[in-house]
Amino acid sequence: MASAAEQLAANLNFGSFAKATELKKRLWFTLGALIVFRLGTYIPLPGINVQAFADVFNQAKGGILGMFNMFAGGAIERMSIFALNIMPYISASIIVQLLTAVIPSLEAMKKEGEAGRKKINQYTRYGTVILAIFQSYGLAVALQGAKGGTVIDPGPFFIISTVVTMVGGTMFLMWLGEQITARGVGNGTSLIIFTGIVAALPKALMQLLELGRTGAIGFGILALLLAIAVGVIFFIVFMERAQRRLIVQYPKRQVGNKVYGGEASHLPLKLNTSGVIPPIFASSLLLLPATVTGFSGGTGPEILQTIARYVTHGQPLYIVLYMALIVFFSFFYTAVVFNPTETAENLKKYGGFIPGIRPGKNTADYLDFVLTRLTVLGAGYLVVVCLLPELLMAKNAIPFYFGGTSLLIVVTVTMDTVAQIHSHLLAHQYEGLIKKAKLRGRRG
Repeated sequence: MASAAEQLAANLNFGSFAKATELKKRLWFTLGALIVFRLGTYIPLPGINVQAFADVFNQAKGGILGMFNMFAGGAIERMSIFALNIMPYISASIIVQLLTAVIPSLEAMKKEGEAGRKKINQYTRYGTVILAIFQSYGLAVALQGAKGGTVIDPGPFFIISTVVTMVGGTMFLMWLGEQITARGVGNGTSLIIFTGIVAALPKALMQLLELGRTGAIGFGILALLLAIAVGVIFFIVFMERAQRRLIVQYPKRQVGNKVYGGEASHLPLKLNTSGVIPPIFASSLLLLPATVTGFSGGTGPEILQTIARYVTHGQPLYIVLYMALIVFFSFFYTAVVFNPTETAENLKKYGGFIPGIRPGKNTADYLDFVLTRLTVLGAGYLVVVCLLPELLMAKNAIPFYFGGTSLLIVVTVTMDTVAQIHSHLLAHQYEGLIKKAKLRGRRG
């Protein structure tokens, strides 16, 4: 089955694209919104000594701050008003999804359709505000405690102004992402993260080439790294398109003298149902000790410093824990986003069944069996993609941007965006065909 990109390339007609005014408006709106996001990452937080913070950041950038700075497009490195980026909203969305799976009232609300979805979205927004307040307060306190005069005028006013500014920045980005989804080409939240990573790629590439020029890494390692990056991109595209398509048969039914139904369709199950969540969560947990130690300037609790030494890039314990956490979150998040029992009930409700499998519990058990096997392959794929660049990064001080997580996000968001553009273009072409058919009918 051809991908959306292949279909778009095969069916692309520049004449029809030029006439697709709605699609062009969406593209221009998306571009303008992303430019606003990028400009905001250069507006510094009030009361911060930028140069002093740059020195502190250089000490802690190997931890979770470095990874979040990658997602934020350098906003943390510059300590801008968008330093928290869209991450509180993503965290709140995941928490609400988890609660929906364990709280019956939220699960029932999810089944209410559009009204239930709006309520859940509202709860997600409330959760975003709460998380943003806690994170911005913690960051403000950490900045005041950092050495080197990072904060120009420490005190309660700085903490309050920092919390208000950062929460406002996060809520603005959340609104901007929703606008891109509604009025742009879709995937607003993902595009914001995608833009942050891609914007820093040229600088990261120059740093990588500079390491090769100065002899910090050998030419062979440099060529191998670039070849691996290209290979990983091809591998991600192949695996993200992979799916198991289960045949679903619908019975025939007679209404009067006509027979309806009897056709077969497919239930697609992706190989990687959990997406990029497992490596993000795994990295965040493992890099937390190194971040705290970096902010404390090496004066934190001794046990925390010991953990940070062993749980760093390239250490055997870090690699083992990284693999284990990716596998755990792959199974955990897949269980949250896909409910075999609910899917089996929906098939039974509409008269669909999988050939050879009885409807109801047997279908649910079969779906769970198939999904478990797919998740094993999906988790293994994520481990390979994230660990192969990780080993090279640890030994050669390669920037975060060439890690498996960043490549995974860039490639998957690109594929989703191309699919959205393709669907908008097809919708425009279908509308044109309908208009032509109506005109012919009037003339006839």
